[in-house]
Amino acid sequence: MGATAESARRPGRPGADTRAVPDEENILKRGLEAFAELGYDRASARELARRLGVSHNFINDRYGSKAAFWRAVVDFALGAQLAQLPLEEPVADDAERLRRIITGLYLTSVDTPQLSRLFVDELSRDTERLDYLYEHYIGPTLETLVPSIDRLVAAGRMAPIPMDVLFFTIIPPIAGMIDVPLARRLGRAHPATPEQLVATAETLATLVINGLLATVTSGSRP
Repeated sequence: MGATAESARRPGRPGADTRAVPDEENILKRGLEAFAELGYDRASARELARRLGVSHNFINDRYGSKAAFWRAVVDFALGAQLAQLPLEEPVADDAERLRRIITGLYLTSVDTPQLSRLFVDELSRDTERLDYLYEHYIGPTLETLVPSIDRLVAAGRMAPIPMDVLFFTIIPPIAGMIDVPLARRLGRAHPATPEQLVATAETLATLVINGLLATVTSGSRP
């Protein structure tokens, strides 16, 4: 008996009702959106699969685990953003170099607020994910700032500041780029234009670097 049209598909060929798998970039972008909105724990494998538009076992088959998928999402998003920062750019004045780097960090929050939301959320959790962020991104980025800071301190333009104080001086203003409901209550236009957000990022960076340089006088005590 001849095969019917429905059963005549070639071996391994997907059926007509099989959903096409999104390309890798779209998978990672949707993953970033899900982790940023839900947080790691609430982003179940089933919910991730639904948002990605893939089968429930896709993440384990492609990445090995949800944790490995999270790392792939972070590498995709953070790696691309850090590549745009002027970390190695030669600048004659170290204060100007810090200003450019800090401004770049805030501008990345304008471009990818989901990444900033994920990042800020993970900072408050003592997890292997925080270890991953510190080892691969936070630590290496801070190390690029140390030479400039050391020279500013040696020149008497900046008081010595513990690394944890420096970090939490620079990072919290990122919330000013992503906490839109609170910013709106504080008077920010809604929706804010890209130009307004860029201006906000640059203003925040100027305030931070001016505050760091001001510690020479305000932070000095007998």
